[in-house]
Amino acid sequence: MSTVNLTADTFEAAVTDNDIVLVDWWAEWCGPCKMFGPVFEKASVQHADVVFGKVDTEDQQGLASGAGITSIPTLMAFKEGVLVFRQAGALPSRDLESVISQIKALDMADVRAKMAEQQAQKA
Repeated sequence: MSTVNLTADTFEAAVTDNDIVLVDWWAEWCGPCKMFGPVFEKASVQHADVVFGKVDTEDQQGLASGAGITSIPTLMAFKEGVLVFRQAGALPSRDLESVISQIKALDMADVRAKMAEQQAQKA
């Protein structure tokens, strides 16, 4: 599967309607984004079970602001609609592969239990 462009109109559905979604926040003028782009694209071909979305932060400024994007590239990963990974900076291919493997292996029942525990502690 190749990457898909995400917008304010398609972002939420992409994240909630798919099991695993990786999002590359980028801009055309960004050198590190241009270096990471082919790495992200290659991974999208190798992992057909994962949705790889790209958000152009220049075109989608409101979406980027709402997501708290302050530096690019930023990679976000969602599993079952939950943000499970966020990191700024371009990742080399092996590190991206490691992130994908770890996300696939996540026990979401355990993640949700820990989230509920944290919420209870805040209350």
